[in-house]
Amino acid sequence: MKRQKKLWTGLLAALLAVCLTAALPVYLAPEASAVTQEEIDALKNSAKDLDGQKRELQQQLAAVAADKNRALEQKALLERQIAVLNTQIANIAEQIAMYDQLIAEKTEELARAEEDEARQYDLFCQRVRVMEEEGEVSYWSILFNSSDFADLLDRFIMVEEIIDYDNAVMDQLIAIREQIAVDKAGLELARQGQQEAKEEQEAAKAELKDQEARVEQLIREISAKEEELEKAEAQLKAAAEAMDREIKEKEKALAAQLAKIVSEAGFIWPLKSDKTLTSLFGNRTHPITGKPNNHTGIDIAAGGGTPILSAKSGLVTTSGYNNSYGNYVVVSHGGGQSTLYAHMRSRAVSEGQSVTQGQTLGYVGSTGSSTGNHLHFEVRLNGGRVDPLNYFKGSTLYIRSKGQTVTYVVP
Repeated sequence: MKRQKKLWTGLLAALLAVCLTAALPVYLAPEASAVTQEEIDALKNSAKDLDGQKRELQQQLAAVAADKNRALEQKALLERQIAVLNTQIANIAEQIAMYDQLIAEKTEELARAEEDEARQYDLFCQRVRVMEEEGEVSYWSILFNSSDFADLLDRFIMVEEIIDYDNAVMDQLIAIREQIAVDKAGLELARQGQQEAKEEQEAAKAELKDQEARVEQLIREISAKEEELEKAEAQLKAAAEAMDREIKEKEKALAAQLAKIVSEAGFIWPLKSDKTLTSLFGNRTHPITGKPNNHTGIDIAAGGGTPILSAKSGLVTTSGYNNSYGNYVVVSHGGGQSTLYAHMRSRAVSEGQSVTQGQTLGYVGSTGSSTGNHLHFEVRLNGGRVDPLNYFKGSTLYIRSKGQTVTYVVP
């Protein structure tokens, strides 16, 4: 009977230990966040580089600002600053989006931790009630009621398991509460970082608006001076010629890649819905100089920021800035054919990049020798310009001139 009682006592102790261990909830650390502060900090470092570019351009601008005869240089520098500002605003927008995701993740982590705390606290209260009811004397009574030494050892192990379990309940409650404190601090830091990013973005947008206003003022100043107009005409012509040489050199360097291009037979219109022409291919009056000149493409009116689409698939041979064309992109389609997109507010592709028909190349703006938002679109064939409308026969377009708009079906 003693051996049987000893056996049952041992089994009871073992079973109690197993049950207590199984009942103890396991606290799981939160999973790694999909967005990390390190990723946001990397974007902030990129923004610092952009600040450096802005300061450098500002120094150059200060050097020419006092000289009223260098208005074109001022305009070019301001437009380069505007390009940097647009990149900076996009960078901050990405930071804010990442903060949104980080805040959502940390809010979810905090909610899970608080749920764990509630469950653990309930278990803690249950154990406290049991200890209050049993008291320390009950542990001694369990030991003193042992039938022999072996039974005493079994009972001691059982009591030790119960004490370890109670300690583990308290330890986990402490650990969860510490994690909640960490989660709350992390959430607050993320919210603070997001607010700072939003304030920085608003400041950048205000600066952008100011720079655009300064560009418009410079255009008015240039247009009001005969000597400045003559200088502008010469500079714009030189800039256009320099750009032509650069395009030819880059196409020559990329000849091996261009030979492999397989593009569509036809063109698509470079803007999704805007089809109003403000200037046709050929002779016209230049919008800044006010003098007759040969227009090398067509001008399509569109709101600032409208996406500009690649008319055909091809390879980006040029993506840069020019005093005449402003921000511009050239896409080569093979067979000596290429298209040019000018006066962009900002560019969305880089040199050497392959693009598909309809892909966004940049956004409508008024950089370079321009007095309003529009797209200057050119088609080049073996280095020479041809009328882009030759590739849109039968299309219904609109021509705006002297305040009137007429429907035009391309013959």
